[in-house]
Amino acid sequence: MENLGSLKAGSDALFILLGAIMVLAMHAGFAFLELGTVRKKNQVNALVKILTDFAVSTLAYFFIGYSIAYGASFFVGAEELAQKNGYELVKFFFLLTFAAAIPAIVSGGVAERARFNPMLAATFALVGLVYPLFEGIAWNHRFGVQDWLNATFGAEFHDFAGSVVVHAVGGWIALAAVLLLGARRNRYSKEGRISAHPPSSIPFLALGAWVLTVGWFGFNVMSAQTIEKISGLVAVNSLMAMAGGTLVALWVGKNDPGFVHNGPLAGLVAICAGSDVMHPLGALLVGGVAGGLFVWMFTLTQNRWKIDDVLGVWPLHGLCGAWGGIAAGIFGSKALGGLGGVSLMAQLVGTSLGILIAFGGGYAVYAVAKYTTGIRLDPEEEFNGADLTIHRITATPERESGW
Repeated sequence: MENLGSLKAGSDALFILLGAIMVLAMHAGFAFLELGTVRKKNQVNALVKILTDFAVSTLAYFFIGYSIAYGASFFVGAEELAQKNGYELVKFFFLLTFAAAIPAIVSGGVAERARFNPMLAATFALVGLVYPLFEGIAWNHRFGVQDWLNATFGAEFHDFAGSVVVHAVGGWIALAAVLLLGARRNRYSKEGRISAHPPSSIPFLALGAWVLTVGWFGFNVMSAQTIEKISGLVAVNSLMAMAGGTLVALWVGKNDPGFVHNGPLAGLVAICAGSDVMHPLGALLVGGVAGGLFVWMFTLTQNRWKIDDVLGVWPLHGLCGAWGGIAAGIFGSKALGGLGGVSLMAQLVGTSLGILIAFGGGYAVYAVAKYTTGIRLDPEEEFNGADLTIHRITATPERESGW
């Protein structure tokens, strides 16, 4: 029995470690999705931001955020940390990769005109304070919110893999940052004209989307966190939502490759919350709605509302994530083929609370940064591009040294 217990502990540690590695790989997807979307003069900055944001997130979550969300501390001896094959450590690693998705999402919205160091400072505050506040409410019963929802509506707020906790929170934080930052210069003219900034590299954009898509199956399936809770239903629901998002985005987006490659991401964002309780047909519908929602809202925000969200992270993560949170309460019900145990009202309240904390906290963090250090490149720096301004090199230097 002791040997079986050790094998179980080791298997759980390996299981969640593999999930952490898969979600870590998704950050390469974030980087290349942004690299392919922004103009060439900002490609290096896209790559550097995602990596350094992850490093800052690691420190913020290790020293502050994880404790706020789960009440755990790493200021104990290594002997204690290594118990159960170090499961608690790799669980932290896994959840860190989720937390670090917040600045990765924001990065795509504020691309091409944001200052570097103030944004890193904002990342520390968001991952250390804002994100874990709602994470603890949703995933660790902090502050009694889940107990109140259960007593009032007969079920807790259900978010299996983070449609709201990660994606909606990241998307609504990004909206606050984009509004405070303002549009890229010359993007919109006083006469109402719009200057098109097409993707700089469809192949890199597609690579980023594929890396994210593959990693997402670690994001969702490994959210079980222990091997006995693994569910093939989660995997197939993720697959069906991905397919639905892709095909609807293809149709509504009229074959535009940018929309086609963001379509599976929209579907996967939406299915995270209810992937463990829906029927695959429900997941297909949820993903399809998300694919159409992304195309429609991206076009509306960019062209009519003139909100310069470069990668469309608010429609993709903020709105599709909120839809996923609500959809879990609809398609997770037994009446529509789901496993039950969910409440539409609990999902509405939980999703709304996540949006409120995200937008309010994000606005506060970026407003402080804006009115103290400033968060925007000056006109000349923005014209030259973030690559030369911040990193002193472009992605494809035109001059080579002769020695």
